[in-house]
Amino acid sequence: MKWVYLAFGISLFVKMLVFPNFAMEGEIGTIAEVVAAEAGVPNAVSGIILRNRLYDTGFEVMVFTLAIMGVRFLLADEHPSKEVKQFTDSPSIVLARLGATIAALIGIELAIRGHLSPGGGFAAGVAGGTAIGLVAIVSSPQWMDAIYKKWNAAILEKISVLIFFLFAALSLMGFQLPDGEFGTLFSGGWITILNVIVAVKVALGSWAAILMFIRYRGLL
Repeated sequence: MKWVYLAFGISLFVKMLVFPNFAMEGEIGTIAEVVAAEAGVPNAVSGIILRNRLYDTGFEVMVFTLAIMGVRFLLADEHPSKEVKQFTDSPSIVLARLGATIAALIGIELAIRGHLSPGGGFAAGVAGGTAIGLVAIVSSPQWMDAIYKKWNAAILEKISVLIFFLFAALSLMGFQLPDGEFGTLFSGGWITILNVIVAVKVALGSWAAILMFIRYRGLL
């Protein structure tokens, strides 16, 4: 049977190389245009993620939330690390802070313009988390923890999750915001708002995970 599977796999590979699907090639552009027009945003991917398959995106947010809760749960019984490994030389500190600034600006750009160009809430949140991680490897853990508590980041993370599901439920029930002018910053109805909320949630969740690993493992 192995030879049958191997022959079938080779024939399928040759078919894809020699006989491309011309019908699909002609339909791809049309499908993307239809999705973009229905969602009211130029970025068809954002339209799919935050409109056509909003149910799936809601579960993705839930999975990320459970992952952060899992990190807290698994590390809760460990003893805090006595030593934190980080960069202390001036060049590394300057480069890390510069990289953090650039990553934060990119995250903001991806969040507020993710419906117009490639980007979106998850990518923006990852960029924000990267910025926080770069700051963490050159800063005092006590200072990072104090900033986290000062801004009530843990509470804001939970609130962002609740707001996301509230707005997602409204969208799924048919309560739509005005689409606005196609291709402008304030367009796409709920999509723009959901992008920003997801970015905030992912960035704050990444911050929490970073602090936990620093506190209990001494490194990122």
